[in-house]
Amino acid sequence: MATQDKATINNTPEAAVEDEAPAISVPDAGDSGEGGKLKMISQLVKKSLGVKDIAAMRLSLPASLLEPIPNLEYWHYLDRPDLFAAINDSNDAFERMLAVVRFTFTKDLKFVHGKVCKPYNSVLGEHFRAHWDVPPVQYPSDPTQPPIVRTHVVHGTTGGTAITGGSTMSVPIPSETLSVRSGRSSKSTRSALSLRNTKSATSPSTAATSPLPASGALDPSLPGQMSSLSLGEGEDAAAEGEDTVRITYLTEQVSHHPPVSAYHAACPERGVELCGIDQISAKISGTAVRVAPGAFNRGVFVRITDGAGKGEKYHITHPIASVNGILRGSFYITVGDSTIVTCTGGEGREAANLRAVIEYKEESWIGKSRFLVEAVIHTYDPRGTEHEAWTKVKHVPQSRVLAVFDGCWRTHIRWKRVANFSPPSPSSSSSSTPSGGSSSSSATSSASTSPSPGAGTSTTSLQGEADWAPLVDLASLHVVPKRVRPLGKQDEYESRKLWEPVTSRLVKKEYGEATKHKLAIEQRQRDRAAERKRVGEEFVPKYFEEDITTGEPVLTDAGRKALEEELAEEEDGPAVAESS
Repeated sequence: MATQDKATINNTPEAAVEDEAPAISVPDAGDSGEGGKLKMISQLVKKSLGVKDIAAMRLSLPASLLEPIPNLEYWHYLDRPDLFAAINDSNDAFERMLAVVRFTFTKDLKFVHGKVCKPYNSVLGEHFRAHWDVPPVQYPSDPTQPPIVRTHVVHGTTGGTAITGGSTMSVPIPSETLSVRSGRSSKSTRSALSLRNTKSATSPSTAATSPLPASGALDPSLPGQMSSLSLGEGEDAAAEGEDTVRITYLTEQVSHHPPVSAYHAACPERGVELCGIDQISAKISGTAVRVAPGAFNRGVFVRITDGAGKGEKYHITHPIASVNGILRGSFYITVGDSTIVTCTGGEGREAANLRAVIEYKEESWIGKSRFLVEAVIHTYDPRGTEHEAWTKVKHVPQSRVLAVFDGCWRTHIRWKRVANFSPPSPSSSSSSTPSGGSSSSSATSSASTSPSPGAGTSTTSLQGEADWAPLVDLASLHVVPKRVRPLGKQDEYESRKLWEPVTSRLVKKEYGEATKHKLAIEQRQRDRAAERKRVGEEFVPKYFEEDITTGEPVLTDAGRKALEEELAEEEDGPAVAESS
């Protein structure tokens, strides 16, 4: 089956696929205002009704409907790279899983604070690379409190924010005299990729993509120009010269029909990597667009390559999202279904065998959306398969639950450790099946005063408010801007350089000219596909291996070299543009 899937993507001439793909075009309404955009969106919705998968269509949109940002730059899972880098900070397996859950809630922060938009469609072979230099999170002396983030937070005058009891409290960045457990110290014994242990907060050879004007205009001072969609607001506590950690990112469009991209991110200093395949399936459902993972999109994979968690892999599945308000032109996102986080592996000891179920509550048809979520962290037996049926919180046997969570995925998430947990014996766990009871309910710190949970009992109703701890305050966090090499150092198929003729004209509101350049780029892709078909040549990705059927793309030598260059960008001089 894997071989067949691989052939479907890589061995079918993309020109032939493109000819057979359904095509939908929307003419420019000639009105660049909100009224004109709403008219074009309405036409698009009507033409898309009944289409099985909008994402697989040849969709030709006027440039005025697009946001001035390439698709490969827009889609990534590092809106809070500091929390990604913090995943391996703890020596405790449960705390590492807690850090992964925290990262999961923040990886798509743009959808919490930003507007829904349509970036440019990626062309085959297009690629994008960037990096982030962020101050490591710090840890308060109270272990129940979340890490203190030190950049791009809304509250406080020095960039530090802690949350207590579901509310936000601004605190200064802890100095050396305060009782603070800082992040892991820098290590020099890293892999060959770790060419630099710390980075200064400034990077003269690259350009931070935000903060930018709220209007979305490009800052002319940025060599690698970018729209304001990076949403890098709030305060940056990283003073000039302060040590930071670097996270590198590389992505490439490996298929055009269906549209599929591969990505890889790494923070060698902290021994953490991330990879996956991006592909979505979209369909009109009522008055919303339902967005689900595509066939090759198996989720996000986080690997720990060093430190206490060495050998662990966290598989984070994607939930189902809906883009609502399409008929009114006022878009917002709701999330349904569940995200499952499964930890496997681990070297030199018994594997942690931890799993999290994050359940996004179904929105009511009446009234406003509430964006509620509840979750549990639980143990599982890797020798069995019964846990695969635990896709909702109520499915998880109470004897397995280590911690419970609830809150709003747009504001505050809180959590509570279950005090009366005792690992079940293999014989008792093997008989566990999903049931209608709320097995996520847990005892309070004092087991003697806790009521026994029953079927259908709300987790929250059984907990004392004082026993909950904050996991993350999403309302105070903003997207951390990435740094990208100037356009002059990029090759012709790097996203910003490829789309610069469209971007610059969109910023100037020259929509007609932007559309002409967009069509020219798309025609060049069709011409190249036709030429490959004529000579019997197959497209081969440059930065990732061809076989992506596992959902975990493998870097080629060129991909590893690109990430090494991105990691060394500041210390070793300007990055060298890759030849196409």
